Amino acid sequence: MTNSQRTPYDGIVMAAPVTIPYVRYSIESAQWWIGRALGALVAQAGIKASDIDGLCVSSFTMGTDSGIGLTQHFGLCVRWLDTIPLGGASAIAGLRKAARAVQARDADIVACVAGDTNHVDSFRLTLENFSRFNQDAVYPYGAGGANASFALIARNYMRTFGVSREDVGRIAVAQRANALRNPHALMKTPLTLEQYLAARPISDPIHLFDCVMPCAGAEAFLVMREETAASLGLPAARLLSTIERHNAFADDPMQVRGGWAMDVGELYAMAAVNPDDLDIVQTYDDYPVITMMQFEDLGFCRKGEGAEFVRAHDLTIDGDFPHNTSGGQLSVGQAGAAGAYLGLVEGLRQVLGAAGPTQVRNARLGLASGFGMINYDRGLASGAAIFAGPSR
Repeated sequence: MTNSQRTPYDGIVMAAPVTIPYVRYSIESAQWWIGRALGALVAQAGIKASDIDGLCVSSFTMGTDSGIGLTQHFGLCVRWLDTIPLGGASAIAGLRKAARAVQARDADIVACVAGDTNHVDSFRLTLENFSRFNQDAVYPYGAGGANASFALIARNYMRTFGVSREDVGRIAVAQRANALRNPHALMKTPLTLEQYLAARPISDPIHLFDCVMPCAGAEAFLVMREETAASLGLPAARLLSTIERHNAFADDPMQVRGGWAMDVGELYAMAAVNPDDLDIVQTYDDYPVITMMQFEDLGFCRKGEGAEFVRAHDLTIDGDFPHNTSGGQLSVGQAGAAGAYLGLVEGLRQVLGAAGPTQVRNARLGLASGFGMINYDRGLASGAAIFAGPSR
C-alpha cells in the first residue's frame, strides 16, 4: 500500500442518515421532498434549523431553483453553500466539499441533501433537458434516455470480457433479495434468475430488470466535526478517504472502466485499509453491468474478472460480500439525484448499527461509490468514499 499525500479528514464525521420513503409518483415538488429531508435531519439530530450553517443540495427537478433559493424557502441562514449537478456522483462530491468546509471551519454543521419529485412527465422533461450533447447527438438518432446509451456500453463490455446476462443478472437478483428486507423498497416481490433472463428487452442487452424505476423521494445526512457530534450525543461515522474523477480515460473508444480505476490506490492508501477489510460495499447501480465494472475498478478483482467475482460471492445481506444492502436503485427505486445518496446513506446506517432489518452483522467499515452524467458513450463523473463506525 502506498502512502497518501493528501490531507486526511481527521476529526470529520457524518451523522443522522435520513431517507424520506420513496413513492412511484408524486404531485409534490422537489422542494417539498428536500424540505421533508431537512426537517428529518433536524429532528433526528436534536438540533434547530438555525444550527445548520452549511447546505449542499442536488436535484434534477427543482426547476430554476438552486441551493440559494432554498435557503430563503426553508428559513436557513448559512455561511457555506453549494449546489452539485453531478447526477449519480453528487453525494460523493457533496461529501468531499462539505468535509473540507467543516475541516476549515468555514461551517460547523453542513446538511447534505438530495431529492426529486416524479410527476407523470418528470422523467421525459429531465431527459429532454439533460445535456446539450444529448440534444444534439442522441435524440436526432431516436435514442431517448439512458437505456440505449448504456446498452452500447453493456454490449461492448460483455463482448470484450465474455460476460453473460446470467452473470449480471446475479447482481440484480441478489439486490432484490436484500430489498425484500427493506420496508421502503418499491420492489416487493422476489426475483429469480429465470425471471430476470425472461424479462422483456428494453435496448438489448438491457432488459427490464437491468433498469431502475424512476420515483420520488429524498436522502440526506449531516457533516460535522467529531467534537460537535459528541456534544450532541450523536452516533457518527468517521470519514477516512474519498476520491473523485471526471472524464477519465477519454481515449478509450468505449467505456470499460470508470474514474475509480485511476484513483483506487489513493482511496485505500488514504484510509489505510485494503479492499478485503471492508464489511459492506454500496455501489452506484443504475445498471448491473456498471456495478460489475466497479467491482473491478474498486479493487475487488482485476479488470475482466468481474463476472468470475460475482459467481464466486454471495452479494446478499448475510452473504460473504454484503453489497447494496438496501436493495439499491434496481429494487428500491431511483429518486432522481437522491439515487446518488442512497448507497452512502445506507452505508452510514450500516456502520452505525442502525440499518434495522437490512443490518449486516458487525459492519463497521464501509465503502460507497457514485457514478453519473452520461453523454452518449460514457459516464463522466465517478467517486467513492470509505468510512468507519464508532468502534472501528
